[in-house]
Amino acid sequence: MLTLEFTIEPFVEGLPGPHVLEAVAAAEALGCTVEFGPFGSSCTMPASLAGKVAAAVIGAAFANGATHVTLTAARTEEPA
Repeated sequence: MLTLEFTIEPFVEGLPGPHVLEAVAAAEALGCTVEFGPFGSSCTMPASLAGKVAAAVIGAAFANGATHVTLTAARTEEPA
């Protein structure tokens, strides 16, 4: 399992624009549950899906006005 964390700019506190909302929707369309945070969002998925999710998030963010996307990935423990 991998966890992807992403921050999308421009950042406006309390007012996520379409560049953020569409990126979250793109990850969710691939079956991820996104934890939407005040400064960034994250989702956990099988490693085999991570490339598709990352591409969808980046593509949707820039297609909707993002100026910068920061994305990190980390291996997480398998559920017991």
